[in-house]
Amino acid sequence: MLKTAAVAFATFFATIGPVDLAAILPALTPGITADRRRSIALRAVFIAGIILLGFTLFGNRLLEYLGISLSAMRIAGGILLLLFGINMVFGQQIGSSRSTNEETSEAMQKPDIAVFPLATPLIAGPASMGGAVLLTAETGGDVMLQVAVIAGLIAVLALTLLLFLASAQVQKLLGVTGQHVVSRTAGVLLTALAVQFVLDGVLSVFP
Repeated sequence: MLKTAAVAFATFFATIGPVDLAAILPALTPGITADRRRSIALRAVFIAGIILLGFTLFGNRLLEYLGISLSAMRIAGGILLLLFGINMVFGQQIGSSRSTNEETSEAMQKPDIAVFPLATPLIAGPASMGGAVLLTAETGGDVMLQVAVIAGLIAVLALTLLLFLASAQVQKLLGVTGQHVVSRTAGVLLTALAVQFVLDGVLSVFP
């Protein structure tokens, strides 16, 4: 159970990227009060949490309804996470995992950015949604393991909220280099996990 929780935490940490998001928040909320920024952060994390929890709880049923096997999900999800992890290591962004410049510019002109682009796609993006479904599928229906996955998700969301609330201090403390180190280290871990998912999927088809 602890291993599952640790894998879930590492996966969600890499796909959500709390440290990166903490650096982005001040840029998306220029000239607003600390209370207003705190309110935006709270609602963004709450909304993203509902989305990701939904994928965690009901993603398996969706796979069954669509007739997608666990092996196929392991391979497809592993490839998606692998691409995401590789781009993290090389300091690049995957197209739909983060908002585009046009989307960010549009969001900055709106009074409330909690839903877009913070909650989605910045926190609850394709990679984190896919990770939620894949991690749940890996539990094989074991309730305790599913609880461990949810615990890992909640822990990362709590860390994201904490870093949001301290975003200005985090940005000053880490600087650009520090943010890159954290992001790329997480990318290496995610890449290794993704390869393991793909291997498990292939071996389940060709034992």
